Amino acid sequence: MNSLRPWHLLVLAIVFLVLFGSKRLPDSARSLGRSLRIFKSEIQELNKDENPGNKKSDPNTDK
Repeated sequence: MNSLRPWHLLVLAIVFLVLFGSKRLPDSARSLGRSLRIFKSEIQELNKDENPGNKKSDPNTDK
């Protein structure tokens, strides 16, 4: 019952067109894509920072 049907997506698309207008919609989608790209790169940087501490051969633990 709570599934998203194709006509729900059509209604959402019409609402976005009314709110943002057809001229601003591509700019909004572009800025959303840029924001997601920045977010993904920041997540990857956080994962890189955490990985060096998880090495098996840590010189401090081999004593």
